[in-house]
Amino acid sequence: MLYINGEWIQTDEKIKVVNPATGEIIETVSTGGREETKKAIADAKEAFKQWKKTTGNERSAYLQKVVQLMREKSTELAKTITKENGKSLKDAKSEVAGAIAYLEWYAEEAKRVYGETLPASQQEKHLMVIRQPIGVCAAITPWNFPLSMITRKLAPALAAGCTVVLKPAPATPLSAIKVFECFHEAEIPNGVVNLLIGPAEEIGSEMTSSSDVRKITFTGSTAVGKMLLRDSAATVKKASMELGGHAPFIIFEDADLDEAVRGVMLSKFKNTGQTCISTNRIYVSESIAEQFGEMLAEQTAQLKVGNGMNADVDVGPLINEDSLKKVKAQVEDAVENNAKVLCGGNVYKENDLNGYFYEPTVIQYANENMKIATEETFGPVAPIFTFKEEEEVVERANGSSYGLAAYCYTKDLGRGLRMMKELDFGIVGINDSLPIVVQAPFGGVKESGMGKEGGKYGLEEYLEEKFVSISTK
Repeated sequence: MLYINGEWIQTDEKIKVVNPATGEIIETVSTGGREETKKAIADAKEAFKQWKKTTGNERSAYLQKVVQLMREKSTELAKTITKENGKSLKDAKSEVAGAIAYLEWYAEEAKRVYGETLPASQQEKHLMVIRQPIGVCAAITPWNFPLSMITRKLAPALAAGCTVVLKPAPATPLSAIKVFECFHEAEIPNGVVNLLIGPAEEIGSEMTSSSDVRKITFTGSTAVGKMLLRDSAATVKKASMELGGHAPFIIFEDADLDEAVRGVMLSKFKNTGQTCISTNRIYVSESIAEQFGEMLAEQTAQLKVGNGMNADVDVGPLINEDSLKKVKAQVEDAVENNAKVLCGGNVYKENDLNGYFYEPTVIQYANENMKIATEETFGPVAPIFTFKEEEEVVERANGSSYGLAAYCYTKDLGRGLRMMKELDFGIVGINDSLPIVVQAPFGGVKESGMGKEGGKYGLEEYLEEKFVSISTK
């Protein structure tokens, strides 16, 4: 279903939503295209006239209503995520909690949009800077976090006083519908939030070409992000882009190996490795590489693969067949380039599973000639590279065109501080493979994107400064 100007809309055009664990069609959903997008943008523009005038307290109250509704429906929301995305139910519950946390944070931040008084250079003048909502925002969200990526964009936009037209990924529209049901029940004014499901080209081209859309925010591949930026240039939109990643995970010889193994497990196999900040290259000091590989393989082999709806499952399916083929091809290429598979390394098959499963895999002796060294894997494969010197590993880690997240494990405080400064990434975890929190900025550098989400930084992305000079003569 589409949600435009406070109404649920059914159309004749439908898409099928498939459970990647079973291959079963779980629902069919109405879609819209160019005309529906034009209407949603027009309605959002009209709604903005009043929404921007609401007080921070009023916007906060609306968001708090949504928070309460989502809490009441948290189990249903988690099951919806698992059915259409495939991730384990425990990962889905964690995503729901994160989605609610962003809404709750920005419900409070709505009250804290501050301006400034500037010192005047002439006695008869009074200078101020005020911050105002930028206007209608277009948001495009991915399938790997189909719930939390929505609230991470909607919450700061609404808190700032903007209105939104959102397009979720076609593979996972059901989570978006559930979120918008909560907005509808919370009686958010008509036109403030709008949901479009349908062809990316039709919807996206209307979003980027419309002069009524003043900001575009996107989470997805670098290639699509570049295209959206190019197409938005004619109307000079503000943009936030959270794009691809190729995260290095550096383990020095003085690291606590048990903690390092635990860190890699959390970073690599959460959501079946289908996260933009997931570890892609594990750099281990030569002196401990063999030991670390054995420890990691032992832990990885114990992971339970299966339908995410089962409570004991750790690793669910990949999102579709193309993703499965990509992971399989990367492992085969690594083996051809002299890698050793310590565990896994095959498509996972069980009699009762018809989905897109790959075994959690650890590869030893990875090198820069392999596809996995440069291509984002987005799957449950952990390749181990080795290094000798600190300067060497910094250069290799920074050698990627991506710059989203990086991790480093060491007991040496001075080295940790050096790595914090030298690693060219938007997010750095020192002895911490789960650094993401709602109050901190999330975003990358280089070809991993621009702009930030989270904390006060995420709110600022939806505001623009206006300088006011008043003569007191």
